[in-house]
Amino acid sequence: MIDDIGNARGLIVAIVIGVLVAACASKPPVVSPKGIVVLLPEKDGQPTAVTVTQGDRQIVLDQPYAAAKVASQGLDAYQSNQQEVEKEFGPAIAAQPVRANAFVLYFVEGKDEFTDESKRLVEQLLADVARRPVPDVLVVGHTDAVGTDQVNDALGQRRAETVRTALISRGIAAGDIRAISRGKRAPAVPTADGVAEPRNRRVEIIVR
Repeated sequence: MIDDIGNARGLIVAIVIGVLVAACASKPPVVSPKGIVVLLPEKDGQPTAVTVTQGDRQIVLDQPYAAAKVASQGLDAYQSNQQEVEKEFGPAIAAQPVRANAFVLYFVEGKDEFTDESKRLVEQLLADVARRPVPDVLVVGHTDAVGTDQVNDALGQRRAETVRTALISRGIAAGDIRAISRGKRAPAVPTADGVAEPRNRRVEIIVR
């Protein structure tokens, strides 16, 4: 059994081979799992960890390429490496879907215009979407706390539509992109009503 611990987001390669050991005809077969579990590093360097459990034996994998061999006689910890993972699990890793990615673009106060820094991030966003065979993009528009709910809902939607239009103009199918607004209801930085907080004037883009 493999359990997540902490804020585990790491990718795990687990190849488990069931071996059936025949007993007499009157008894069911016994399954003895065998395999290897390897904790792969996160691309952003964030720490991850998992616990591998077999019976009353546990091994915590909390470093990149930490591994555990699962056998009928128990668990053994060892240190794998990138070369071994590519050799043993390359096809399995290549067959996995691309993991979801998230981007945040910021806007000029009261407008649906990107800040200069976010204009540069748009190209990175477009490249991530383009490498996915069938992208699924959710665009969520947000505002700061200046103005009424009605005004901010509309502004958040315009900001989301600005991103959606940019993606469509670069060849992403309109049906693959959803644009919604949360207005000022979900601030990244909580403030009192009426406060102009630049970090809340944003669009969050989730790319799957």
